[in-house]
Amino acid sequence: MLGKTAGGLFWMFRYLERAENTARLLEAGWRMALTRSADDGSNEWQSIITTAGMAQGYNEKYDSYTSGNVVNYMLRDRDNPSSIMATIDQARSNARTVRTALSSEVWEATNECWMVLKEELARPVSERNLHDVLATIRYRTSVVRGALHGTMLRNDIFSFARLGTFIERADNTARILDVKYYVLLPSAAFVGTNIDNAQWEVILRSVSAEQSYRWLNAGDTSPLGIAEFLILDERMPRSLAFCQSQIDKHLHQLEQEYGARQGSQALSEKISKRLSDSTISSIFQDGLHEFLRDFIDDIHKLSSLIEQDFRFTG
Repeated sequence: MLGKTAGGLFWMFRYLERAENTARLLEAGWRMALTRSADDGSNEWQSIITTAGMAQGYNEKYDSYTSGNVVNYMLRDRDNPSSIMATIDQARSNARTVRTALSSEVWEATNECWMVLKEELARPVSERNLHDVLATIRYRTSVVRGALHGTMLRNDIFSFARLGTFIERADNTARILDVKYYVLLPSAAFVGTNIDNAQWEVILRSVSAEQSYRWLNAGDTSPLGIAEFLILDERMPRSLAFCQSQIDKHLHQLEQEYGARQGSQALSEKISKRLSDSTISSIFQDGLHEFLRDFIDDIHKLSSLIEQDFRFTG
């Protein structure tokens, strides 16, 4: 496959996943802000921007962190290249580039996603409408993913699309966890309190994992249990371990397809071993924030190496 086509598929599905996960991150922070009794919720909004990697651009435009500014900057601001509308634009642009590699259903779902969200985000989004808008974003991106699963051959085209999805999802699940740990707690004194527990449960809801977690744990929620579920449990489709196992799987399929082992495969296996050798107790003991930042750095290196190995760029 030409590097341009491989790159278009990889980045098309990275951008779609990024849009969905930005929506999830925004919802996690918004719901956490609701659990705070303090009048000033700027800490939560600042944490969302920081964890999303948008702080520099935001600070160049705004002097304070308000819900209205943060919501619209992340959803629809033309000056933010990582806003949801910008990433959906990029996904559609890449889809047009690789249209002949896609089934008609995948292209139509992508184009419809772009049209619907362009209409939804044509005007500023209020906190009152935020939940419905975020739900629409998650639904429309999931329709594209469903079309991919239901209509595409399991070949190198599918593998590049799925690599883009899981690279982005792993990065964003780590960021959603990190938004909990970075600056959300007002003080260490809140650890273990009702506020702390409520915020951990918000994390579960933000990655659509609350019901499955409760099935497995008989309703017993704890920070250690939730973090273990979202980091190390390979049954959870948004956990770091699951995403990493899928990255390994599709890199191996590309090795079989092309008859060559790439450097990215070795790095991916190294990241997987680090996860499999970890326990949630050791992660918390060494520092959850530090573990997540190291994981995010490794995923960024892996993404760059995949681009180099298969000679494509976004």
